[in-house]
Amino acid sequence: MVQHDNSANALVRGTALWVQNPFTYSLLPVEARAGAGDAVLEAVCSAVSRGTERLVAEGAVPPSEYTRMRAPHQEGEFPFPVKYGYALVGRVTAGPADLLGRLAFALHPHQSHAVLDPAALTPVPEAVPPARAALAANMETALNVAWDSGAGPADRVLVVGGGVVGLLVARILSQMPAASVWLCDADPGKAGIAAQLGATFCLPADAPEGVDVAINASGSGKGLATALAAAGREATVVEASWHGTREASLPLGGAFHSQRLRIVSSQVGSLPPARAPRWTYARRLAAAMSLLDDPALDALITHEVPFAEAPARLPPLMREPGPLAIVLRY
Repeated sequence: MVQHDNSANALVRGTALWVQNPFTYSLLPVEARAGAGDAVLEAVCSAVSRGTERLVAEGAVPPSEYTRMRAPHQEGEFPFPVKYGYALVGRVTAGPADLLGRLAFALHPHQSHAVLDPAALTPVPEAVPPARAALAANMETALNVAWDSGAGPADRVLVVGGGVVGLLVARILSQMPAASVWLCDADPGKAGIAAQLGATFCLPADAPEGVDVAINASGSGKGLATALAAAGREATVVEASWHGTREASLPLGGAFHSQRLRIVSSQVGSLPPARAPRWTYARRLAAAMSLLDDPALDALITHEVPFAEAPARLPPLMREPGPLAIVLRY
């Protein structure tokens, strides 16, 4: 809440979600002063990015990545305790006139109220509901993966891993003219959502061969092996997963060299070199938000949790294989 003192120095109090120990969460009070040029965001919902946030909750961020993996507005240090997250949607209750009263997205940890530079806010289009808008960070990652893949119209593309990012990548690429996109996952229960997003589902044993682009978004070495096996001659294989402290073994024998395959990494922390001269991070995030004007993506939101219940309900949801997007409601 905001305590007004009839000055430009209003005190904003709220509650934030912290990871205290492996899969141990707590809600702690926060407060900040809102200056004359600041915006105050009252949270409506936030999305838990299960891939990265599960590694954070495990304490599996490698020490070499402690600085690079810091989220905007993060507090605390890896491994614990840490306030982490980057998908907050709320209503602007104080700030510039053009934002006042509007829904906006911020790369900010899970928190009920936040004081932010208005430049850190991305307005949410009226056609995009708050819960779907909370997927903007995942969509931004998926857009970067699609760019890094180099996939184009009429290409045959395999996406391995039916998590939120993998499904968003499949959605983006399936909308290219004449493209054929397969979504590969070990869980046959993902077939229905793959179909809703315009992709053909397959189990790893049934993955197509000779694809133009193969993308691993599974977070596992087995997924990368499936992508390599499916790649056609001189095809690009994109590693879109982040494995944290886990190691992945690669089958670099067999046809890897004779097929002249190319493995590239994709990481949302940098813009692809071909776009960096023209694109900014703000432009990319705004583009991701516009791509969320797609009702089919509501199927990705499988769990909604009241913020007050997050410490109790998140640990099992983070460990279970079934959930896709988990949205915290404030």
